[in-house]
Amino acid sequence: MAQWNNTSYPGIRYREHPTRKYGKRPDRYYVIRYRIGGKRFEEPLGWASEQKEGWVLGVDGVKTLNELKQNHKLGEGPRTLKQKRELEDARIEAENQEKERQKKEIITFGQFFKDTYLPTSKMHKKTKTSAMEDLHFRLWINPVLGDKPLKAIKPFDLERLKKKLLDKDKSPRTAQYVFATFRQAWNMARRDGLVTEDSPTRKVKLPKIDNKRERFLTVDEEVRLLEEIKKRDPKLHDVTLLSLRTGMRASEIFNLKWSRLDIENGRILIADAKGDKGRAAFMTNDVQAMFKGMKQQGPDDYVFTEDGEKYSEVPWIFRRIVSELELNAGIKDPRQRVCFHTCRHTFASRLAESGVDLYTIKTLLGHSTISLTERYSHLTEGTLQGAIRTLERSMNKPRTEEKTGTE
Repeated sequence: MAQWNNTSYPGIRYREHPTRKYGKRPDRYYVIRYRIGGKRFEEPLGWASEQKEGWVLGVDGVKTLNELKQNHKLGEGPRTLKQKRELEDARIEAENQEKERQKKEIITFGQFFKDTYLPTSKMHKKTKTSAMEDLHFRLWINPVLGDKPLKAIKPFDLERLKKKLLDKDKSPRTAQYVFATFRQAWNMARRDGLVTEDSPTRKVKLPKIDNKRERFLTVDEEVRLLEEIKKRDPKLHDVTLLSLRTGMRASEIFNLKWSRLDIENGRILIADAKGDKGRAAFMTNDVQAMFKGMKQQGPDDYVFTEDGEKYSEVPWIFRRIVSELELNAGIKDPRQRVCFHTCRHTFASRLAESGVDLYTIKTLLGHSTISLTERYSHLTEGTLQGAIRTLERSMNKPRTEEKTGTE
């Protein structure tokens, strides 16, 4: 059993640690003892080695003992050393919370973007995406909002950002991308408790984007394009033909695996479609023959690969051939210029011109809403006019008189 020793201060005693030293002498464990209302109390002051710097037994220990006795007499304040410590811990915690609150109040958008958002973006997003977000910040967001505290940013500040973009003749699409970068950073700050309100971008109206492609290939342009591509890159020819005949997006073709092909029945299951909504595409005779002539691989292998790796983007030779064939000669409007996506647009346009209804076209293209498909509505006008002519003929057709009477 530990041996307790009295100190020269009434009500304070100690025991020594058998081995641990504090300085040159054994470490001491102090307790205070006092009696109030006939009841004895004993509470630990703790080891001398664990006290705060500057702690002195005769000053701090006696002061604590007298304070507790006085609180008992007055009936207020902490009445035990445990309560006193709990109150002190609560005070320190409150101070720390206030310091943290003040720190959050003054953190700027620029600090949060550079220290928190961008590092996270680099870890979880594609290199190209995070690099573009960094560019949006450095060129546009930082000059306007970088030094402004997060909590002080209002819709008016985003109006200033919009004006800066439009004054520099940036397209509505660029403005949308820059605002999207701001919004994603803001939402992360909201997740982390730095702000509580919705992104102020919600209250700022951006110019509408009209990027609907209207150009599609004529039959002659298509033939010349396919012939030239086949001479220089047969695999790219097959990719291009597939998009022209099925309307598949480039990403859908690149992600196509052999298990998704039903060549005999001319059916393709598009599992990795935009928006994660699968759909079916259907092979024309030339696409069906193309797949039959290819060397089939395992069910989980990609159909179109280069050096064992699936395509990640349309090969540059496509743009080179388009240029050499002068398909974009003299055309400045990007919506009218031929690119790989023109193949998908050509597919849809040909369907519309052939009288296929918009809902069917929507389904084949995998559009999420019919509004996306309505860009092809002007191509169906001939079909609609034909429907009216059919109605007129039926109305003007002589009717046989109905028989009356009984037989």
